Amino acid sequence: MLIFIAKRLGLAIVVAFTVSFISFTLLFLAGDPAAALAGETASGEDIEAIRKLYGFDRPMLVQYLDWLLSAVQGDFGESYYFRLPVSSLIVERLSVTMTLGVCGITFALLTAVPLGVAAAIRPNSLIDRMALFLSVAGQAMPSFWFGLILIVIFAIQLGWLPPSGASSPMHFIMPTIVLGYYAMPAIMRLTRAGMLEVLSSEYIRTARAKGASEGRVLFRHALRNAIIPVVSLAAVQMGFMLGGSIVVESIFALHGAGYLAWESIARNDLPTVQALILVFSMFYIVFTFLADVLNAWLDPRMRSS
Repeated sequence: MLIFIAKRLGLAIVVAFTVSFISFTLLFLAGDPAAALAGETASGEDIEAIRKLYGFDRPMLVQYLDWLLSAVQGDFGESYYFRLPVSSLIVERLSVTMTLGVCGITFALLTAVPLGVAAAIRPNSLIDRMALFLSVAGQAMPSFWFGLILIVIFAIQLGWLPPSGASSPMHFIMPTIVLGYYAMPAIMRLTRAGMLEVLSSEYIRTARAKGASEGRVLFRHALRNAIIPVVSLAAVQMGFMLGGSIVVESIFALHGAGYLAWESIARNDLPTVQALILVFSMFYIVFTFLADVLNAWLDPRMRSS
């Protein structure tokens, strides 16, 4: 198990460095950052002065290595727009995004896994068709439209929930539903497919022949094996939620890290954008690594891969 963890950890570190280099390079290839900071009416002398002021005239590799060395120490520089340390900005905003992400994936798992299991137990039944309908609707429904519908119904017409803000747990109910519903269809379909495959296996028939109760067969034998790919998918979806929460945060005025990313892109705040890309990538890598470790613990056969 330790060898497996060491291999996965080494792979995660390599991926992290690769992502940081690619993201840093793409931001510079997208255009001249000095010209973007100077504005459309700036003269050539102003652009050159900004290029020298921020060190954009140095070779790109030198800039990347300087930035990476500082980033490893937790120093992402100073925001061009907010005039504050980027690390403090991210720490201040990240709590909202993390809370939203954890609540969203929890909602998705608590609804998708039971529905997937129930649909697999009774294929082609009413509950199976209902699960299929929810899956199709979740894929077809844009998050921003779903969020606005919830605001109109539960905030404006019924007045049950606050429409925006993040000052109380009530403010996170509608954003959690919107974000979690985005991940629910894929988790539910994978749970259903995994359960159908496992329930037709020989060892399930053997367990039933030995007199094991249906609950023991379903949850101790079947679900334990069917849930393995769901763990990996949940880790991927959690990474997507943290990195892609910008739409939900914008709709419900949750000033988290996703909304900070939108602000930074709109205002050409290059240090903040670079730092957020690295932070969101690290979350994705960490969650994927933890999912691999958990799957290896659930299925010892994976440790040899």
